[in-house]
Amino acid sequence: MKNVSYRMEEGCLTLALSGHIDSANAAKVEQQINEIRSANPAGSVVIDCEHLDYISSAGLRIILRLKKAVSDTKLVNVSSDVYEVFDMTGFTEMMEIQKAYRVISVEGCEVIGQGANGRVYRIDPDTVVKVYLNPNALPEIHRERELARTAFVLGVPTAIPYDVVRIEGGGYGSVFELLNATSFAKLLIRKEKTVDEVAKMSVDLLKLIHSTVVKPESMPDMKAVALDWADFLKDYLPADQFQKLHNLVAAVPEDNHMMHGDYHIKNVMIQNGEVLLIDMDTLCHGHPVFELASMFNAYVGYSETDHSNTEAFLGIPFETAVEFWNKSLRLYLDGADEETVKAVEEKAQVVGYTRIMRRSIRRNGLNTEDGQKIIANCRQHLAELLPKVDTLLF
Repeated sequence: MKNVSYRMEEGCLTLALSGHIDSANAAKVEQQINEIRSANPAGSVVIDCEHLDYISSAGLRIILRLKKAVSDTKLVNVSSDVYEVFDMTGFTEMMEIQKAYRVISVEGCEVIGQGANGRVYRIDPDTVVKVYLNPNALPEIHRERELARTAFVLGVPTAIPYDVVRIEGGGYGSVFELLNATSFAKLLIRKEKTVDEVAKMSVDLLKLIHSTVVKPESMPDMKAVALDWADFLKDYLPADQFQKLHNLVAAVPEDNHMMHGDYHIKNVMIQNGEVLLIDMDTLCHGHPVFELASMFNAYVGYSETDHSNTEAFLGIPFETAVEFWNKSLRLYLDGADEETVKAVEEKAQVVGYTRIMRRSIRRNGLNTEDGQKIIANCRQHLAELLPKVDTLLF
């Protein structure tokens, strides 16, 4: 049986190993590899271990000599048993070794969370999986895992992904243990908690997040993102409105406090009385006006021209979402007077409508009836708000 097959793509040689590689056949395997390399010179080598069942110390020495010959050598699709051998012998510290991903199906599973980049499914009573919309999401997954760890270490209660899986039909997901956890959205839908109760829990966690100071290099700066939103509208707003919008965002000072970036009732869970934050790929730092803008959009802004959007996205009626937003804002501002609440809401709306307008234009909204309604609604609100708002700070 031949233990080595190969393919050559764009200067990279992929060697596929199979079966058992031990002292009985190691010399033959190495000869096959050397013959393949001699006929296919390459600057990088990928060793595909999907069908490798066992490797002994004799096989490990082959890998070591290959790594010395071609420094850019890595192993992929390594089974758990074989990975353990590489890990125990120190190979994982000297070269890149990627474990194989188990394959799961989410067909028929309940959707319990929804974010900008993926959906969260419950696959059994103990476990949920976030499936990324981008089919080539491995870099995003590893980035989100690091962001989640950062938040967890800093004291923010968040679920930590413990496995990466392939999704049947394509794409990747992160697996979390969330034993019988329920989203805040489900608490409202099932009427297990009142709007007041859920808003209180939501704001308590939000204040904890916003009180957490982070190293600015550890996560994105939300001000820079918001400034890109504003500058995108240069050709779509009157010059005086655009300049006012740009100046408002640019004047927001640097702020190293944590933000979630996509904070709403589908991204917060409760498990055994403990509140947990999920969907951490939008984690960032910045002034809370940017977080409030995102929340306004989730509960109100995205559904102003079509109230059914709220039901489809959050599972609650538009009127309930508006009530939840109003109560959350007042709780966040610690009982401030109505004039102050209104002023802060208008600041958040400036950023929120900017984001919605940009989003719709980028999604071909100028050429669709629904898109034109959304864009016109944003234009009207910005025309009313910009003359009144002189700072986004509060």
